[in-house]
Amino acid sequence: MVSQPDSAATAFTPETPAPARIYDYLLHGKDNYPADREAAKRAVAAIPDLPVLARANRRFLTRTVQAAASAGITQFLDLGSGLPTTPNVHETAQEIQPDARVVYVDNDPVVLAHSRADRRAPGTCVIGADIRNPEAVLTAVQDEIDFSQPVAVLMIAVLHFVGGDIRPLVETYKCPAAAGSWLAISHATSDGADPAEVAKVADAYGQGPADPQARTTAQIQALFDGWTLTDPGLVDVRHWAGLPEGVIRLGMPAGAAVKP
Repeated sequence: MVSQPDSAATAFTPETPAPARIYDYLLHGKDNYPADREAAKRAVAAIPDLPVLARANRRFLTRTVQAAASAGITQFLDLGSGLPTTPNVHETAQEIQPDARVVYVDNDPVVLAHSRADRRAPGTCVIGADIRNPEAVLTAVQDEIDFSQPVAVLMIAVLHFVGGDIRPLVETYKCPAAAGSWLAISHATSDGADPAEVAKVADAYGQGPADPQARTTAQIQALFDGWTLTDPGLVDVRHWAGLPEGVIRLGMPAGAAVKP
């Protein structure tokens, strides 16, 4: 395992909720603090199926990594990787491609500490960087990822914590990727959701460094422009997890695409 400097890591403030630690709580993890649990409970009070979304999102990640590795991908760039949760990306990828290399990128100091303690497998690297600064991230990973060869870029349940127009950010990550590369995105959508409930969830997450913003399915679809979506296309994460969709109070479209 290789670790890189934490020049872009945020300060450790346990009294401020953080998306990665809230997500950990929703997955019944133990690496969270009272502020994270309180924010999570507020969000779940507004949208009770958030824990289901979290578990389904992990299944989407696992299935996508398996598919990419089965297609021959041996490089994975996990942007906004979050706290380690079994199975990790490298565990999943290396079951199929034993020499697969995985670079985890996050700026949460708790994530970095736990990642470096838990992700000691050969072929892994943990980098402290802010994915909202793609140029800096790409510079930091240039010794770990060979962009002349296909790479899987993973942006799993992270872009809805970035405000504003995220298309230029995603395009910057897509640009250097070689033909045959994969792009995986899951993102909360405002389509069909109660605006008041979405606002409550955003407020719970927004107490920390995140800038929550749900987007339309059309906006999420546009992030894949120029790449070819794999089956089953852009569908809710519940579909990827084989769960009945039923009444959806907050959707999370997810898809994986390949660069022609």
